[in-house]
Amino acid sequence: MTVPRVRRDQVRLTAYDVLKAVREGDAYANLVLPRLLRERNIEDRDAALATELAYGTLRAKGQLDAILTTCIDRPIDKVDPPVLDVLRLGAYQLLRTRIPTHAAVSTTVDVARTRLTAGPAAFVNAVLRKVAAQDLEAWLAQLAPADEMERVALETSHPRWIAQAYRDALRGDLEETRRALQADDERPQVHLVARTVDRSELPGTPGPWSPRATRLDGGDPGDIAQVRDGSAGVQDEGSQLMALALANAPLDGSDDLWVDLCAGPGGKAALLQSLAPGRLLAVELQPHRARLVQQSGVRNVVTADGRTPPITPGSVDRVLLDAPCSGLGALRRRPEARWRRQPSDLPGLTKLQAELLDSAVALLRPGGVLAYVTCSPHLAETAVPVLDVLRRHPGLQQLDARDLLPGVPDLGAGPAVQLWPHRHGTDAMFLAVFRIG
Repeated sequence: MTVPRVRRDQVRLTAYDVLKAVREGDAYANLVLPRLLRERNIEDRDAALATELAYGTLRAKGQLDAILTTCIDRPIDKVDPPVLDVLRLGAYQLLRTRIPTHAAVSTTVDVARTRLTAGPAAFVNAVLRKVAAQDLEAWLAQLAPADEMERVALETSHPRWIAQAYRDALRGDLEETRRALQADDERPQVHLVARTVDRSELPGTPGPWSPRATRLDGGDPGDIAQVRDGSAGVQDEGSQLMALALANAPLDGSDDLWVDLCAGPGGKAALLQSLAPGRLLAVELQPHRARLVQQSGVRNVVTADGRTPPITPGSVDRVLLDAPCSGLGALRRRPEARWRRQPSDLPGLTKLQAELLDSAVALLRPGGVLAYVTCSPHLAETAVPVLDVLRRHPGLQQLDARDLLPGVPDLGAGPAVQLWPHRHGTDAMFLAVFRIG
């Protein structure tokens, strides 16, 4: 049976509509795409292809633009943004999928005709014919910069500053930097966390590091009964390890009050609540994120600024500070993020991280434990704030976080821990653990 052309094009049209939403409204692809798939009843293989085209095109934008620049007879920033979205979608199919050339070109031209007009469609056709003249390997060889970091950034389709940040965190190892950046392009598994059930009750294979984790290759986790009733949740295994490390830290005396100082959207708070022998208090500044924390099943939620929380100083046994950060450790789950973030974002974030760290230290009772967490490997958000908070608070002692993650390999020289997608199959989570004297 022949599939109607309009149905075949729904996959490309949906991918294009995601690109448009990200560009025009700063939308998040992982929120827009599932909604469009449901609304348009796109399922199974079609849904998988739409996901690959949308997410892949967003991730590869820098690389695709470098190639398109050589195929367009004007500066690329002079091309109408909707037309450029279509060109990127077509170039991605030509260079980074197994879709035949004629199909990639013709279906992309159809998208241009449907979403734009006949004039741009002819332009798209002409440009894509030039793109198709050679494969990705040949294009990269032609465009290879002399600078080695520029070359790795182009090969892995990352901004140079992010590629350099990864290399700095990996102690200058260029080949491991390449592997780490390549891992950002791999389709991440869905990780589940068992909160109030045994993980044997959850689908998927057991996670290798967290005793609460399972991993799924695909599917909609919203269809899982335990996720719907809150006894389990969707949470990266690396994030689970951060909460478990805080819970595993040795502590003398009372263990009655735990605080999650930046709790939204609630995944770590919900896990901590299932681990805490006493009371967990979740603090979240943004009201909509505070509601998400409540929806995750956390009972005690306060909408407040973590820098000035309504908590008596010196009264808390354990504090989790999962600080707002650049999110460079979760680029594989947020395909547009690598192009949205800028180096200019870091000074404001690092200032906030320092203020939150000072607040967290002030909350701890003598002997209390603090876990500082970021989803970033950038040294400005990891090693630097750790050194600075130790300097500002002479009574603060850093613990060896590796001891709190038993069985997890390749954690580095310590005492802090950096997880990596290419090493651990998790987001690139950073963890430093402190005890107040």
